[in-house]
Amino acid sequence: MSGSSSGLEIFCIGLNHEAAPVSVRERMAIAETELAERCSLITKEEGFYESVIVSTCNRIEIYCVADEKMYFSLEKCFEISLKSKDFSQLDHYKYKGKEVMRHLCRVASGLDSMVLGETEIFGQLKKSYSIAQSSENTSKVLNKLFQSSFMIAKNVRTNSKITRGATSVGAAGVDLAEKIFGDLKQCNVMVIGAGQMGQMVAKTLMARGVMALDVASRSLESATRLAEEMGGTPYQLDDAIGRLTITDILITATSSPGTLLHKAMVDPIFNKRRGRPLFIVDIAVPRDVDEEISKIPGVYLYDMDALQRITSSARTRREEQIEICEERILQLIRSHSFDEYSKDTYGFSDDSSDPVTIV
Repeated sequence: MSGSSSGLEIFCIGLNHEAAPVSVRERMAIAETELAERCSLITKEEGFYESVIVSTCNRIEIYCVADEKMYFSLEKCFEISLKSKDFSQLDHYKYKGKEVMRHLCRVASGLDSMVLGETEIFGQLKKSYSIAQSSENTSKVLNKLFQSSFMIAKNVRTNSKITRGATSVGAAGVDLAEKIFGDLKQCNVMVIGAGQMGQMVAKTLMARGVMALDVASRSLESATRLAEEMGGTPYQLDDAIGRLTITDILITATSSPGTLLHKAMVDPIFNKRRGRPLFIVDIAVPRDVDEEISKIPGVYLYDMDALQRITSSARTRREEQIEICEERILQLIRSHSFDEYSKDTYGFSDDSSDPVTIV
């Protein structure tokens, strides 16, 4: 952590699903395995002292402690962490001081999510913070900020109805498939991806009574583990392509850094489908499915942008709950002396070396 620590401020710069389409977000996505290194690049920069990077399918946000003057050049965080100058001019948001706390509490509570009230973001934030902390990229300021936001978000979720009816991005993807196809009980469905998102999708599909479920992954072992749990059939990804001859709905949900399905791979399959349509719901960021596939007659491709259009209408119907949660967040921030940003009102502990328990 470089330089002098006088005149510090806490900042957040970010970009989410409301500011950028999936075609932009996928180029900014940072793999979990690279988060520690990218945080270190920021904290080693002159004028920066702490950093946490949050990279999910719907947002990339950088929280940092830096010299006050750095507010006017926060875009530098994008350039440093993404190792590119291509993103600095994109529409984004910036917060400083107490507004950072309010924003982080909104995010952790699911108020800023595409699927209002979804709980996945809470775990993603904890993971991002844990990575930054264990790699020594946080100290007393961000430690206090994230610990307090987790406590406030839990309170908001417990004492409101914001999670009622909310599920997850994965479940919303299944909702989209159901809107497109109707009754899933008559459908052959394939899920590509056996990670956290793939598991969520598979569980939701089985709960909806899908007729048959195929689970595909680059790792046959991972596919087998999830398929056995769900009562489905496992396939290694290359072998699963042939199954598309009988698949009605394909949902892709991997963490692959690049495209998995290309037009040339799928084209030959359609000679055997006899005109039956194939609905593809790609909820991965970066996207798993090449856009060119949508040019194949009979293929209907939906991505995260399509999902956002559907979930936005549900969000409008729950504005009252959003207002209730917003007010509760402000009350809790005030009760924890977060109204003004300063070291005294935040009450930071001088001992920043103690590990924080993530629960």
